[in-house]
Amino acid sequence: MTELSKKPVRDQAEHNAYFPSAYSLAAYTSPVSDFAGYQNEPVATAKKYKVLLVGTDERYLQMKNGKYFSTGNHPIETLLPLMHLHHAGFEIEVATLSGNQVKFELWALPKEDQAVMDFYHELLPKLEAPAKLADLLPQVEAKDSPYVAVFFPGGHGALLDLPESKEVKQVLQWAMANEKKIVTLCHGPAALLAAANENDETDFLFASYEMTVFPDSLDEGANIDIGYLPGQLKWLLGEHLEKLGVKVINQDVTGQVHKDRNVLTGDSPAAANKLGILATQELLADLDN
Repeated sequence: MTELSKKPVRDQAEHNAYFPSAYSLAAYTSPVSDFAGYQNEPVATAKKYKVLLVGTDERYLQMKNGKYFSTGNHPIETLLPLMHLHHAGFEIEVATLSGNQVKFELWALPKEDQAVMDFYHELLPKLEAPAKLADLLPQVEAKDSPYVAVFFPGGHGALLDLPESKEVKQVLQWAMANEKKIVTLCHGPAALLAAANENDETDFLFASYEMTVFPDSLDEGANIDIGYLPGQLKWLLGEHLEKLGVKVINQDVTGQVHKDRNVLTGDSPAAANKLGILATQELLADLDN
C-alpha cells in the first residue's frame, strides 16, 4: 500500500498557495457525512422566518512563512446545520461581505452522501450569487425583521475579513440586542471578533460566554505536521477569544456542541449535524413562546 504524502499540494490557480496534503485529507474527510435524518417535522409557521448565513468570499489565508492556505467555508460545517433548519421550514438567506460567491473547501465535499449533495445543489444558486451583507442590513434590523438567527460556518476561510467587518459587527449587535440566535462552529467564531471594541476590550459582546471552537493546539501542531496547513497561522482563534473574556470549554475535537444563552457553538465538522439539530430545536422553541 502506497503511503500517502504529508506535503501540502500546490494550488495551481495562485502563486505559493496550497491545498491540504493527501494524508490529511484521508484523515480529516469522508465521502459521506454523519447525517442520519431529520429530528423535526416541517413547521408551516417557520416559513415566515429567515436564517442568515454569512459566508466567506475570500480563499487565500497567508501563513507566517508567507505561504497561502487555499481555504474557504467547510462544506460539512455549512451544509449540515442548514439542512436541518431548511427542512424545518426556515428560509436560508446567504450573504457575503462583497456579494461575491461563497468560497468552499470543495475537497471536503461528501460526494457520496446523496442527501447532502442534493441539498448542496439546491442551495448552490444562493452560494454563487449571495446578497451583499451591507444591502441586507436594513431588512435584518427592521422592526418587523423576518430574521431569527445568523449562522457563521467554519473553515479557515472564516479567519479572513469577517473578524474586521463593520457589517458583521452590526449584525452581531442586532442579534445580541434582540436575543436572536447566533450559530457557529469550528473556526466560524472568528466572526465574533468583529464585535470587539478596539478601545475597550472589556466591552466585548461575548465576554463571559462559554463556547466550543476548533482547538488552537491542533492548528499549532497536528495540522502542520500532517500537511493540512502549509505553515503556522498568523494568529490563533481560541487565544484571541480568551483574551476577550470568552471561556473555550473544549481542548480537543469530539463533536461537542454547546449552548450559552443565545449563542450555539460546535467544535468541528464532527459537530455540524448535532449543531443543526440543536439550532433547529432552539428556533422552533422560540416560535412557540
